[in-house]
Amino acid sequence: MSLQPSDQAETSEVGLEELWAEVTPPAARKLLIAATHAFAERGYHATTTRDVASRAGMSPAAVYIHYPTKEDLLFHISRLGHRGALDVLNNAATSSDDPAQCLQVAVREFAGWHARFHTTGRVVQYELSALAPAHFGEIVEFRREIERTMRAVVDRGIRSGQFTVADPAGTTLAILSLCIDVARWFRADGKRSPAQIGEVYAELVTRMVGATQ
Repeated sequence: MSLQPSDQAETSEVGLEELWAEVTPPAARKLLIAATHAFAERGYHATTTRDVASRAGMSPAAVYIHYPTKEDLLFHISRLGHRGALDVLNNAATSSDDPAQCLQVAVREFAGWHARFHTTGRVVQYELSALAPAHFGEIVEFRREIERTMRAVVDRGIRSGQFTVADPAGTTLAILSLCIDVARWFRADGKRSPAQIGEVYAELVTRMVGATQ
């Protein structure tokens, strides 16, 4: 498959506005977007609430009106980010009665999501250890559900005889790891759009499981 430069790769700013659209009031949404960029660029521990407020064009005191602590900002980003990724995967996992096609859609959409929302993806994947224990436990449940959903798609293909997989658990982990890692290296101004990346990864994973029609 040929990958050509795309003018349609979405910027992280556009993606974040869409991802956090449900967050109200607007000031709370603006702070989450600012925190996401700050954590992605500087790391959670190196970022202060003053940094977040400055990015949002607000006073430091304004942060605490909506988010009591810096960790609370990270938790909201992690929860909404994981829920968004899970929603995409759940929709893809039920998109077809054909296991091979279902896996292609699941990988295409999940990898594409991590490209499109790469700024959020970097934060929720690589700052996870900074969450408080109770918040960490809630996010882990989202991650387990993501794994169960992808594993169910793989298992369907094995039962139907379409996939040749010796280690379903390991294969599921490999598929998820490939898709999630996109957030680490993706650049909105790069040569590959989120859609193109999704297509390439879907093709790669189809070969990985030895899919047959």
